[in-house]
Amino acid sequence: MTATLPLKAGSALRVPAFRRFFYAICSATLAVWLVRFLIGWMAWQQTESAFWVGIASAALMLPTLVLSPVFGVISDRINPVNGMMVTALGNFIICMVIALSLWLDQMAMSLLIITAFGFGCVTAAQAPMRLSTVPQLVKREQLPSAIGISAVTFNTARILGPTAGAVMLTLMNTGWIFVIAAALFLVTAVIISTVTIQKRTTSATQKSMYRDLIDGLLVIGQRPEIRLVLLLTVINGLVARTVMELLPAVTGMLADGSASALATLTAAAGVGSIIGGLLVSRQSGRDSTLLNLLFAGLIGSELALMTLNWTTGLWALVPIVGTASLLMTVSGTCSQALLQMTVNDEYRGRVMSIWTVVAMGSPALGALLSGALADRMGIEIVISGTAACALAATLVLTRQRKRWFQETT
Repeated sequence: MTATLPLKAGSALRVPAFRRFFYAICSATLAVWLVRFLIGWMAWQQTESAFWVGIASAALMLPTLVLSPVFGVISDRINPVNGMMVTALGNFIICMVIALSLWLDQMAMSLLIITAFGFGCVTAAQAPMRLSTVPQLVKREQLPSAIGISAVTFNTARILGPTAGAVMLTLMNTGWIFVIAAALFLVTAVIISTVTIQKRTTSATQKSMYRDLIDGLLVIGQRPEIRLVLLLTVINGLVARTVMELLPAVTGMLADGSASALATLTAAAGVGSIIGGLLVSRQSGRDSTLLNLLFAGLIGSELALMTLNWTTGLWALVPIVGTASLLMTVSGTCSQALLQMTVNDEYRGRVMSIWTVVAMGSPALGALLSGALADRMGIEIVISGTAACALAATLVLTRQRKRWFQETT
């Protein structure tokens, strides 16, 4: 990794192409979080089971484990902006299918899981395309700004999407809310079609997709600093991000289970995430600073979640969820920034797709396992116990970080 980055990078929003990209992402992320909220809420309403909420969450994210690497290869071969436009239209179609099913009173739990899986498949395609696009829209010295802005956008949507969803549930039929989400995806497709980047010409287009994928994995295998960041991302996903995926169940088991309580906890998580994204965006960009923040965020979130074993009631949960979400975002944003700064454009899509697999797949697995255990043992015991185990693993990796990074100098 490079030792330092410019301390006073210009704002990425000064770049016209990035501004248009920013508007498109605002619309898309708002729609994504609105849909995720609605799917989790419908799963809880139909079953009142943490296990089925975990199944729905897994259906949303597990496709990333299989499909993101494939789309990472594709994003290194094509203009990723075109790929983003296609994924926006795909999500538009899925939202309209769900709306139609609700109007026809055909939304059984099986259909909900199938459509959630379809939505997860499209997300698996969108993520590496988006991550590959950002560095092609701004100069290298503007990358910290661009990544920070993207993180704030993502986490602001985590507040606005579920909060708007909870409010709209009291005002209109759920089917119409999915129509609104579909309209947001359509707006994304229109805006992103106006973004222009210069398509890269790399050796990736001269090889098979299988060979390209293997080459990307070899890059990761040869870089100890990349392996370390990915391991830390796994821990973050299995602990703090898993809790955020299980918020409907947390609300139902530790609070009153109402839509307003879920919206309150989701808003607390979103506020924490916005603060975390802003915190990282104001850092100098030194690798050592970002790595220290990554470890600090992990340890802090693990300690916060360990207190859930002694916590009940909505307003006792709010500061814990907000703090864990803030520190989770610090860790996640730092891990993405560290990789974006060190990976060459030729391999960016493939390496970042693996990061996406880890960042999205680990909370999917965590939600599935924790949801199943929570129905038997209690969600507070499962979360606090997982956090304690993760803390031990994080401390072990903390001891090794200097040796791992010295291997790259």
